[in-house]
Amino acid sequence: MDEAPNNRTSLAKGAKDIAKEAKKQAAKNLNKAVDRASDEYMTHRSYNRFQNEEEDYNSYSQPDAHYADNAANDEDGASSDATEGHDDEDEIYEGEYQGVPAYNDGKPRDGQVALGQPVSDSLKSHKELENERQADEEELAQQYELIMQECGHGRFQWQLFFVLGLALMSDGVEVFVVGFVLPSAETDMCLPNSGAGWLGSIVYLGMMFGAFFWGGLSDKVGRRQCLLISLSFNGFFAFLSSFVQGYGMFLFCRMVSGFGIGGAVPIVFSFFAEVLAREKRGEHLSWLCMFWMIGGIYASAMAWAIIPHYGWSFSMGSAYQFHSWRVFVVVCALPCVSAVVALTFMPESPRFYLQTGKHDEAWMVLKQIHDTNMRARGEPERVFTVNRIKVPRQLDELVEMQNESANPVLKVLFKITTELRGIWLTFLRCFNYPVKNNTVKLAAVWFTLSFGYYGLSVWFPDVIKHLQADEYASRVKIHNNERIEDFTFNFTLENQIHRNGVFMNDRFISMKFKAVTFIDSSFVNCYFEDVSSVGSVFKNCTFVDSFFYNTDVDDAKLKTSKVINSSFHHNKTGCQMTFDDDYSAYWVYFVNFLGTLAVLPGNIVSALLMDKIGRLSMLGGSMVLSGISCFFLWFGTSESMMIFMLCLYNGLSISAWNSLDVVTTELYPTDRRGTGFGFCNAICKLAAVLGNLIFGSLVGITKAIPILLASAVLVGGGLVGLRLPDTRANVLM
Repeated sequence: MDEAPNNRTSLAKGAKDIAKEAKKQAAKNLNKAVDRASDEYMTHRSYNRFQNEEEDYNSYSQPDAHYADNAANDEDGASSDATEGHDDEDEIYEGEYQGVPAYNDGKPRDGQVALGQPVSDSLKSHKELENERQADEEELAQQYELIMQECGHGRFQWQLFFVLGLALMSDGVEVFVVGFVLPSAETDMCLPNSGAGWLGSIVYLGMMFGAFFWGGLSDKVGRRQCLLISLSFNGFFAFLSSFVQGYGMFLFCRMVSGFGIGGAVPIVFSFFAEVLAREKRGEHLSWLCMFWMIGGIYASAMAWAIIPHYGWSFSMGSAYQFHSWRVFVVVCALPCVSAVVALTFMPESPRFYLQTGKHDEAWMVLKQIHDTNMRARGEPERVFTVNRIKVPRQLDELVEMQNESANPVLKVLFKITTELRGIWLTFLRCFNYPVKNNTVKLAAVWFTLSFGYYGLSVWFPDVIKHLQADEYASRVKIHNNERIEDFTFNFTLENQIHRNGVFMNDRFISMKFKAVTFIDSSFVNCYFEDVSSVGSVFKNCTFVDSFFYNTDVDDAKLKTSKVINSSFHHNKTGCQMTFDDDYSAYWVYFVNFLGTLAVLPGNIVSALLMDKIGRLSMLGGSMVLSGISCFFLWFGTSESMMIFMLCLYNGLSISAWNSLDVVTTELYPTDRRGTGFGFCNAICKLAAVLGNLIFGSLVGITKAIPILLASAVLVGGGLVGLRLPDTRANVLM
């Protein structure tokens, strides 16, 4: 009678010994599988071979691995949410998600094959925990690549492509709005020359801080949430800026608008890269870059169609003016609003969820991607076979907790300071091994490329205007010592200089002075009614017994002039704007439209060749070629030649932008991708500010220095870009 219990005890002990030995062998084979997978990626071999050879130990595609992983939990007397309540005879169907137990102190981690009793985390140093997390992240990167291969590339990626494209289009629109609105806003708000250029600089400063802040925050709270908030900032303040009247308030609104849109580029590329398989990433990130060009075309076309139409304005009294350029600002906010609405229907990045330990949420998003793509392919019966996903160890951070009864304001401030501190610490990690050298090189390439591009392109309308101004000045009519009496002027006087003239008993009624200068002239008993003086001035003139009614002649236009026994009634307030027959306005917008459209061939070429010739070859070659083409702008002596060289420069430089976006996305690990990209994009906007200031101050003096400077920095940046590591074969860490 006693033999039966003894036999059962012996059998149970033998079964346990066999299970332990099986687990040891499983651990060895799993490590071999991961090493073999790494070799496959480095030697460009297929993923299918890795999957087939290690099918029995694949931790994401086979239900057996589910039991193997949970054996460690059973060995230690612990049970997870995935296995609790199940008997040995329970049936688990392929593709059934059993839940991934979260990591807790003192419990075995998910995805870990037990090799004896695990060591308590409290007995491990921080460095050991970091090393374990690094190993987990490397294993997750390999596994995630296989998961994305199973999900396929289809309808979901294309839906997200267009949604994120609208956000990227908003960034392109914001950049071009600065150049188009600048002349009109400064004229409408009576801005003196000393304040010119501040609008462009303040917007780029806002974008610089926004890129760093939103990029860093996206690594903490998520890509989708940060992108929604940042775009909402941009849309609201861009819309508000079209209605404010004061230049100071207008600057503030555009700065906050720039702060919001600054987060678009780093978040958009990080987000989209995390739902793409390796072989699709370079090409489709390059296609995504086309939306920035579409934003430029949209802004150019709207400026061309709206701003020159002075009749598209209205006023409420003399205090509130809503001119056509304000309508243009409202229209340019529409892509941002559309992006916010569309983004509310998209999920968060599953790669971000896994990085932050939200494994259940990540599984749901991955299943959504898989099912959406399979239904679009006509294969709705295909089951998502993933039921176990590797989750990196979540390292606890020591955070000082506030009292439950603390002041709500203090709680909010504490939360803000905690997030800012987290962003700063993540930023400092971008300068740790092994990404430190890459960060420095990327910053140099971003700075040089941006300095050359924004310095030339954003201020290029001023180059055209100066060429036109020189031609306009060559056709000026000069009148000396003229004397006109009892004459009625009811037509436009344009591009004239009158020296030592005498006007007696003359009438200036319903007429316009356009670029007319009076020097040392006298006006005796003259009558001015409904007169506009655009770009006109009276220098050292004398007005005697004259009458002004409903004119815009004020002290700013009467430079060192004497007014004797004359009166001004119902003067026009504010700066007078007009685009009637303004050929130069139409021409500048059309030139920008052509320059932006010239980017299209470069976009197509870069997308098709990104994975064939490599990111670095395209980056370095494009920057060197664009620097050479920039040099030839120096020899441009006519508008047509300058326009042709600008189009050539834009077409060559766009490949460098696309390559740089892809390389930056792939060089940073997931927990620092938004922060690293945001920092590089902030450097880009800083270079844009410097380019605006330097090129803007020299464009009216000489074109040689800024063009040669841009050419030199582009070639230098291209050579630095060639020193970056090649990322074509990389999986997203």
